[in-house]
Amino acid sequence: MNCKVVQCPGELKGAKLHSKTFTFKTFALLLTVVLCGSIGARAQDADPEKPPTPPPPPVESGGDFAGVNPDAKKIPQGVIIVKGAVPSASDSSTPVPESGSVTENLYSNPYFGLTFPLPADWYQKYAGPPPSDSGRYVLTQLEPTRAFKGPARGTILITAQDLFFGYIPAKNALEMVNAKRSHLSNDYRMERQPTEVSIAGRQFYRMDYMSPVAELHWYTLTTQVRCHTVEFMLTSRDTQLLESIVRSMDKLRVSEENAPVCVRNFATGDNVIQRVEPVLTEHKYSQIPVRIIVDRYGKVKHIHIISSFPAEAKAITDALMQWEFRPYKQNGQAVEVETGIMFGRAAMPTRTATNARD
Repeated sequence: MNCKVVQCPGELKGAKLHSKTFTFKTFALLLTVVLCGSIGARAQDADPEKPPTPPPPPVESGGDFAGVNPDAKKIPQGVIIVKGAVPSASDSSTPVPESGSVTENLYSNPYFGLTFPLPADWYQKYAGPPPSDSGRYVLTQLEPTRAFKGPARGTILITAQDLFFGYIPAKNALEMVNAKRSHLSNDYRMERQPTEVSIAGRQFYRMDYMSPVAELHWYTLTTQVRCHTVEFMLTSRDTQLLESIVRSMDKLRVSEENAPVCVRNFATGDNVIQRVEPVLTEHKYSQIPVRIIVDRYGKVKHIHIISSFPAEAKAITDALMQWEFRPYKQNGQAVEVETGIMFGRAAMPTRTATNARD
């Protein structure tokens, strides 16, 4: 069976894809391309004049991420793919949450001031994807290497949630954990209610639950850094393995030294002396979360646009660099401030303006 992809000028010319929404007509066209390629490939395999295609090699479990797709096909020639919303920053020297990495068995994230030595015989299987428009970050996923010895394997998923932009109206780590507890499905059984624990001298909230059907256990440990919750989610069938990982977290280090003071809703009211609104000519109804650092003189020092299209990022950056703030004082001294601003469609729940610290 042969399929031919026809590019219709009325359908694709000038088409623009958004990372979150696109037209049903475009979806149907893309689906047709994928189905045609898949059917054609299978029909070719069934040709009696050609040797059968050997089965694909077994795919290793991907944990919380999708595994390798043996039926994946290359994008046909003549098809234009337009990138969606992506993160960006006004400079490359200031750390951002997504800039963590693993080097020599050490996960390091300079934004959070976090270092975590990987357990013996573990490695980074997946680096995180770009953050979502709600400020949700998947920082890394760690799994055992082939040299690992044990009755069951597991995963360590490290994530972060920006408390300025999250869909859950939580203002701190405890509220975030309690919200997760309240939304847990009845298919899971609670093994440990949210409990405050100390790890490496730092406050965490631990919650354990399991699935009787899958016989899987989840241990979650959540702390708060720079108005973000940082969560370590440990998953395995082997509870002894999970407990050993919890003990190994005593080697974790988090330092907020020299980090700006985190102030919610600082870019409001009398705090702003001069404001220049960005002119958004495209995707103007998209929500665009932005974090900024204001220096002790009230000038915008750094801009981190969490999720936007390039044209939006440029317009917002050009505008924000002209903003001026009243210097923020702590103990009588002017200090740097980090805060969040939402541009575009305001889909997030609004909060009362307050200078509550992280």
